[in-house]
Amino acid sequence: MSGYDVIIIGGGHAGCEAASASARLGAKTALVTHHINSIGEMSCNPAIGGLGKGHLVREIDALDGLMGRVADAGGIQFRMLNKSKGPAVQGPRAQADRKLYKAAMQKAIAETPNLEVIANGVEDLILQQGKVTGIILSSGEQLMAGAIVLTTGTFLNGLIHIGTERIPAGRMGEKPSIALADRLYDLGLSMGRLKTGTPPRLDGKTINWSELAEQPGDCPPVPFSALTSKITNEQICCHITHTNEQTHQIIRDNIHQAPIYNKQIESTGPRYCPSIEDKVVRFKDRSAHQIFLEPESLDNNVIYPNGISTSLPEDVQKAYVRSIKGLEKAVILQSGYAIEYDYIDACELYPTLENRKLPHLFCAGQINGTTGYEEAAAQGLVAGLNAALCAGRSGADTSQQDFIISRTDAYIGVMIDDLVRNGISEPYRMFTSRAEYRLKLRADNADQRLTPLGLKLGCIGQERSSWFFDKIAKLQAGDKLLRSLSLTPNEGKKAGLKINQDGRQRTAFELLSYPDICWADLARLWPALDEIESSIRTSLDVDARYDVYLKRQERDIRNYNKEQELKIPKGFAFSTIGGLSNEIRQKLESQQPMTLGQASKIDGMTPAALMILIGHIKKQPSAQNTGS
Repeated sequence: MSGYDVIIIGGGHAGCEAASASARLGAKTALVTHHINSIGEMSCNPAIGGLGKGHLVREIDALDGLMGRVADAGGIQFRMLNKSKGPAVQGPRAQADRKLYKAAMQKAIAETPNLEVIANGVEDLILQQGKVTGIILSSGEQLMAGAIVLTTGTFLNGLIHIGTERIPAGRMGEKPSIALADRLYDLGLSMGRLKTGTPPRLDGKTINWSELAEQPGDCPPVPFSALTSKITNEQICCHITHTNEQTHQIIRDNIHQAPIYNKQIESTGPRYCPSIEDKVVRFKDRSAHQIFLEPESLDNNVIYPNGISTSLPEDVQKAYVRSIKGLEKAVILQSGYAIEYDYIDACELYPTLENRKLPHLFCAGQINGTTGYEEAAAQGLVAGLNAALCAGRSGADTSQQDFIISRTDAYIGVMIDDLVRNGISEPYRMFTSRAEYRLKLRADNADQRLTPLGLKLGCIGQERSSWFFDKIAKLQAGDKLLRSLSLTPNEGKKAGLKINQDGRQRTAFELLSYPDICWADLARLWPALDEIESSIRTSLDVDARYDVYLKRQERDIRNYNKEQELKIPKGFAFSTIGGLSNEIRQKLESQQPMTLGQASKIDGMTPAALMILIGHIKKQPSAQNTGS
């Protein structure tokens, strides 16, 4: 019987980040996965980032996580999405080489101190006095730990659908986790079924590329990670094509063979990434749907047709693919499929991602109802850090607090708050529109928001620490310079700047907020500004342009936090509070909110009930009013 501080179950994106995060805090960590060579596998599309998702990757990187660096090592096309819009809603995205990405992730895991990888399945959890204290492997061996992180992806009772064919699998070619899923049901967890899907893979040698529009990447490519100085991989073009009326008619004629429509699949799929059969049925007025043809590797001809995921039979897939421009002779290398899997109701989790019913068990990734590599990795990072803290509290050191990221500080916080407060009715995907304070939560300032939290916690390595302090020093020097330079309206007019002739002197920082004034205009007046390096210049420019709005948003955030951050002690006896309705007491007992903010969002909660709750909380010696 072996012992660890933390055991991570699953070697996908959530599992890798959880394992790395736990180990970075000094916890003796084991990563248990069926096959070591599947660590870092990109099960679906070969890409990282996008709108909202790219913000998550930058935030993972800011906390010294792996995904950004690994994406840079595997990236073969980089694009900043929404470049024509403001920085708050721009999202970095990278097309990845599957082999390079997986190799980089496996290398990162292998080189992580305090981390051991174990190739085995997990059959059961070990419980002692109501707490999860270990696991039982398929080999029968028992491994004990202070905390367990469950990152099972689509493996819990995973079932693949291709037409009427059903294949038990966690993903194509890999066995599902049946015994572990049954055990979770037996433990009384609230669980359900979700589905996701993937398109057929095509042989690029059989595609007529001359008929298709090219989609180049950015030049030069901008990395995800602050620690990546330059992208060195060869960069490629993607291509674009579209479905057409013939495609749609083939699908309509065979819709009765689609598992989601003949009731073979009854679980819910992702609304924002629907299958092609869903698109044809739901958007009857659309005559075409865009398809991005994305190379999966630099050294093979496999193409991922992003936009036509499906569970239709193989012969129907072949027919509709060949109805598409440029794909008339395309050969399918692997059929598309839908996959159903079990998930746990995230309302049963604390914001630390620890399960309320099973202490010391943390959950991250698709098991919590999310979809996407980035959402999984971000949860894995938070779960791994908190699992290490939990394991530390199990020993002599009880000083470590939970690591909870507020929704006012990061998209990671937005996502976890959404999940644990509301749960999901469909697979959860991150969008910039989910964040109330997105002017603050930009992809370009993720390190300024989160790296100080990581430094305080102790999960930031020396390389990032040195880089971060150097960047902050340069930002502060640049900001000081901009605010020290000024001119009068008359001087500005002589320089060709459009400024109101009101006699008021303006600093260079203030002038940058003007829509008709750019950095080059100011550098002609003050050549010292040209000496500031490009990345620092960009950050200062954005700060100046958003300054008035950010000040207003910071006031809103302070007011929000003051109300939200009254902490409720763990295990607080809500049932003993007089003056509350039975319904409110039951909901409080069921949901076990950790802060007044969480309690205020419970359906049916009234201002009067909140005042009663506040009075009882403040009587507790362990309650901390961090908002005062």
